[in-house]
Parts: sequence; structure tokens; C-alpha cells
Amino acid sequence: MTVSDQTIIDQPAVRTPGRWAVTAVFFLNGLTLSTYIVRAPSIKDAHQLSDGRFGFTGLLFAGAALACMQFVGPLTARVGARAVLRVTLAVMPLLLAGIAVAPGPWWFTALATLLGAVHGTTDAAMNTSAVAVERRAGRPVLNGCHAAWSISAVVASLSTAALAHAGVSLAAHLVTAGALLLAAGLALGPRLVPENGRGEAEAGGPAGQDGAAAGPRTGWSGALIVLGLTATAIMVYEGAVLGWGGIFLHQERHAGLSLAAAAITAYTGGQTAGRLVGDRLTGRWGGNTLFRLGAAIAAGGFAVAVLTPHPAAAVAGFALAGLGASVLIPLTFSAVGRLRGAPAATLISRLTTFTYTGILLGPALIGWVADQVGLAVTMAALIPLPLVVALAPRPPA
Repeated sequence: MTVSDQTIIDQPAVRTPGRWAVTAVFFLNGLTLSTYIVRAPSIKDAHQLSDGRFGFTGLLFAGAALACMQFVGPLTARVGARAVLRVTLAVMPLLLAGIAVAPGPWWFTALATLLGAVHGTTDAAMNTSAVAVERRAGRPVLNGCHAAWSISAVVASLSTAALAHAGVSLAAHLVTAGALLLAAGLALGPRLVPENGRGEAEAGGPAGQDGAAAGPRTGWSGALIVLGLTATAIMVYEGAVLGWGGIFLHQERHAGLSLAAAAITAYTGGQTAGRLVGDRLTGRWGGNTLFRLGAAIAAGGFAVAVLTPHPAAAVAGFALAGLGASVLIPLTFSAVGRLRGAPAATLISRLTTFTYTGILLGPALIGWVADQVGLAVTMAALIPLPLVVALAPRPPA
């Protein structure tokens, strides 16, 4: 244990400027996106979209997010994450409300694509802001921020179910949600800790000999690529659980639909619980040690979930897998924030490119392999993936 770790343990009440504001950004961003996602069936029906057309819109959403991530890093390094977030927190709710009242399918496609672009920008900027807060405070905050994201998904799901049961229309729901999110974003913006481009460049190390802001090609170091591939593998693993865990239990273990759905709830519940205590554990044990311990727990839980013939035990395994995996992505963002050679904003935007790649390709790749060798074999082959990730080199904490 280092001296700084001991300080974190002995002074838990030390104020961390900007921590709660950036945590709230994660919550608002997650709530906006999750509300859009859980209302997707209603949106599809409202515009009478075919599966192919709706899937094409999803591809445009993801493509726009990935494209913006390539440019938001240099932009954030110049103007600061606070300036970027104050704009995106105001624009995203307007787009959400606009989707609800879009006059036709082409308008919906255009607005959804813009929402993807703004969401991708927000995702990179908010992680940059969280890394800057963590570095400035000298104490972990990333797990708590990502816990807020997990909680927002639960809130969106439960509120949407309640509103749908009460007969609230799609337009009334999204317009009201957009108004509330806009008010919250406008109130939150001034409370974000201000930063300038030079401060962010210093947080991530010099962008060059003079510390100037990075360009589009900056930041693609070997260390970043290793951490990025780590993040991609983690998201492929997460996609296996969230996209295929319930299907696996129903198809291969003959679980009922309600028990199969519980696999996802168990995983996300374990993930949320782990993130709520992840910052304190990081301060006590160190980020790299916790990362490897979490990866081992994730592999063990996933092994139980996939190899046991008993569906109820498999659900418990998914919960354990979520608990172990909970810290992996937040600690990877934190590790990228410790790299040198480019502004932190640029490095974080590069990492989000890898995470989104894993989100997009993971479920599809698993489905393709399952068609060739079977879903049970495919899921079993993923058991060692967290352990492989744990072996990847990481920068000193």
C-alpha cells in the first residue's frame, strides 16, 4: 500500500471538487440514452419501420458516435471538457424530444443519427472530465461515475415500464423526459469544474515537446492500443452476457423466459454493486491489483453461469460475473488517463473508439460463431477472456 493509498483510507471525507457534478453527467447521459433504447419498440411501431430500416438507423447512430469520437478529443483538449459538456447536455434532451414528434421516418433517422453523434461526444468528454477530476483529487472516482450510468439504465427501464402501464403516450413521455433532462443539464453545467486546453494536456502528459493540443493522429501509442484492445475484449465479454446470456439459459438450459431474463438483471445488479464500492477498493488495493482480481472473479462467475446445468445457479454465476467485471472498464479509463504523450482528452476519445467497437461487434461476432459451432461452445470459449485481459500490461498506478 502506498502513502497516497493510506491517505485515501484515513481521510474518506476529503472533498473532491467536481466529483458529484461529473457523476451527475454520467447519470444524465445514461438516462437520456437508456430512455431512447427502452422506448425503441414504441418508436419503431410509431414510424412503422421495418426491421432492416430500424437496424440501418441503429448503424447510423453508432457510426455517428464513432466518427465524433475521433474529433472530440482534440476539441476537448483545446476548449475543455466543461465547455463541450455544457453544449451536449443541452442538445441531447432536445434531440430526444424531437424524436418523439418527428413527422416521418426520415426525420427520425436524421434525429437519431444526430443523437448518436452528440452521445458519442458526451461519452468521450465526460470520461475525460472524470479522469481529470480523479487526477486532480489524487483519489479514485471512475467507478462511482460508471455506477451512476448503471443506475440510470435501471431508472429508465422501471420508469418506462410504469409509464407504459399507465398509458402515457410515447410523445408525452419523451417530451417530458427531454424537458426535465434539459433543465437538469442547464443547472448542472455551471457546477462542472472548469478546465482549459493546457490543463487537460498536462493531465495526460505533453502532447508534444511544447505540450500543444493534439491533432487527429495523435495518441495512437502502443500502450494505448494495448489498453484499447483490452477494453474491446471486455465489451465483447459484456456483450456475450447482455446480448446472449438470457438466450443461452432459455435455449441451452431450458430455463423459463422469466428466469432467463433474470440473468441480465443479475449481471447488471452485480455490476452496479461492484461499481458503488469500486473507488474505495481501488484506493485500498490499487487499481491494477483490483483489475486483476475483478477479472478473475468475472471469469469464475462466467464459468459457473455457462458450465452449470442448473439455471438458478447460472443466474447466480452471472451476478458474480457482473460483480467482477464491474471495475474493468472504469479502471481501464483511469489507466489511459495515466499515459503520457498526448492530452488526456485525446487519449480518452481514442479509448471510447475501442469500447464502442466491442459493443457493436461483440454480439454480432458471437452470433456468427454460434451459428458455426453452437452457442454453448461459443459461450464456453469466452470463459478465459477476462483472464487473458488481466495479463495485458498496464501503466503503473
